[in-house]
This record gives sequence, C-alpha cells and structure tokens, in this order.
Amino acid sequence: MEGLLILLVIAASVQIFYYLFFFIRVATHKPSEAGQELPPVSVVICARNEAAQLEKNLHTILEQEYPQFEVVVVNDNSEDDTAMLLQRIAMTFPTLQIRHLVQHSHIMKGKKYPLTVGIRAARYECILVTDTDCVPSSKMWILHMAGILTGKKEIVLGYSPYKKYKSFLNKFIRYETFMTALQYLSFALCGCTYMGIGRNMAYYKSLFFHHNMFIKYPHLLSGDDDLLINKAATSKNVTVQIDKNSFVYSEPKKNWDEYWAQKRRHVSTAIYYKFQHQLLLALFSFSHLLFYVFFLLVILYTDYQLQAIMILATRLIIQALVLSPSMKKLCEHDLFWYFPILDILLLFYYFKLLPGVLQTKPEAWR
Repeated sequence: MEGLLILLVIAASVQIFYYLFFFIRVATHKPSEAGQELPPVSVVICARNEAAQLEKNLHTILEQEYPQFEVVVVNDNSEDDTAMLLQRIAMTFPTLQIRHLVQHSHIMKGKKYPLTVGIRAARYECILVTDTDCVPSSKMWILHMAGILTGKKEIVLGYSPYKKYKSFLNKFIRYETFMTALQYLSFALCGCTYMGIGRNMAYYKSLFFHHNMFIKYPHLLSGDDDLLINKAATSKNVTVQIDKNSFVYSEPKKNWDEYWAQKRRHVSTAIYYKFQHQLLLALFSFSHLLFYVFFLLVILYTDYQLQAIMILATRLIIQALVLSPSMKKLCEHDLFWYFPILDILLLFYYFKLLPGVLQTKPEAWR
C-alpha cells in the first residue's frame, strides 16, 4: 500500500510545483505603468440584440479619460433596438463609430466575422476589445491597457472578473474565473502564453490580420480571443496588466444551466491549443484530480492516514500562501476563506466540462 502514498506524494509535488513556479508570479508581479507616449486606440465591441446592455454600459467606455480614442461597435444583425440606440448615442459621443451587419456570415461562426469587420474599420493600430456587458473599473481603463502596448509588446492580457452577488453560484463562478486568470496570467509571465480573454485584451491591428486564425477554424463558435493569442503569442511579445484600474467587470450567469452552456462554449477550443499548452493545462488538472483520489484511497485503505493528512496540510498551506496575495492583487480576497471547498468542487467542474472539450457542434452565440 506504500504505492498509494507514493502516488499521493507525486500528485502533491506536481501541484506544489505549479503554485510555487507558475502561480506565485501573479502575487509578486508589479502592475505595469503606462508609457509617456500614448498611442491612439480603437476599442472594438460586437453586439447582437444587446440594446439593454449597451444603454447601461456603453457610456462607461465612451467617457474614458484618454487623449485619443474611438469606440467601434459592430451591430451584428440585431433584431432589437440596438441600431436606433447606437445612432442616438452617436449624436452625443462623436468618438462612437458604428458598423451595421445585415447579413450573417455562413463561413465564420460566432463573433469572428463581426470582430473582423470591427477591427478592419478601426482607424488606429492599437486595438482594445471588450464585450457589451463589461464595465471598466475606472475611467483609466484604456490608459492602463493600451498605455503599455509598445513596439516589443504586441499583446496585453487583462483581467475581467465577474460582479459580486450573494449566492454560492456567484462564488464558484468568480473562483473558477480567478483560477483561470491565475493560470493564463502566470503562464504569460513566464513566457508561455496560451490564451487571453476577449473581454479585456489589447493587441496590434496588424498582428490580428497577420495571425487571423478565423480562416483556419471558421466553424468554431469560440476562439476569437484564445486561439488568436495561442497562435500569435511568443515568449517576448506579451505583457500582462493587473492594475485594479485596468479590470472590466462582467455580469455573471444567474443559474447553473446558463453557466454550463457558457463554459462548454469556452472550453470547446482547448483541443486546438498548441500541444505544449495542452500538456501543461492537462497536467495541472489531472494532478489536481489525482491528488484527491489518492488522498481518499490512502485514508481508506492504508495505515498512512497521518502522512496523508500532513501532505494535504502542506499543499493547503502553500495554496494559501500563493492564493491570498494573488486574490488581493485581483480584488477577489473575499473568496479566500472559501477556497478549500471551492478547490474540491473544481473536480466536478472538470468532469462536467470534459464532454464540452470534445464536442464538435457548438451552440449559437446570443
């Protein structure tokens, strides 16, 4: 039965390695400061039947404090009042540029076609993308995101947390979002960028068209953000921004069914990542799962219960030492006392979404 204890030690060692080598980088990273020369920026947003969200949130982007920027909104075949609303807002904000799509693309699925139209229409080389339901945490959002986009750094990865509500689902959504960010931000900080999120990301227009993955994967509903970054990122052309004034907050799902549908759509692109990225992500997830499996087996079927508890405690302490400062950096520290139980619940999340990783027929967006 010593074999089970050895397997538990191996799984724990892999987990501890990820926390101390990768994830600690977010905790120790200092937020980047904008340079003195600020590039003109095009903020690009795609909208389909989002009149309510645009009316509520668009002004928070149009009222940003930045020397020179425009906001390009692509109205993607909306059937609500989106078109009239945008025309009305444009009368007040001349920085708003509108593109109306009246035909669906039968080649590109999801946001790929409207995003391509929006970026092509953008006047400026610096592109900052977000969604209709996103609200910047400050009027300095553009400054903090685009201000660190320099000649060598062609991609800026930001953080987009979800708004806080009093429900267990909300805590789980926010914790899963935090852990996802901890992975893609820390991997980027060590030169192994594998994804970004389309709610808060900046890059050069020329980079987008040079590495446009939409032509290669037109059938995928998702991928307008992570597959582009997975292809275009190098060990030297990516930087991250974790200043709290650079965050954009999104509206979380209110029930489990909507949440699972959203996550299945998101994870469906993972099988198209570079092999080394798939390996790194899979190793973390499987070691996470196997840690708890071997822990239970050692507790139930061996005489090494004390050793197993000590290993569990060691992993828990290291997690706490890394997660606490990381959560403070990303303004999620209210989740800290829940992380032991949320960490276990992530195992069910893995099982629930595994079919979504392998699915080939995505749902329609919006």
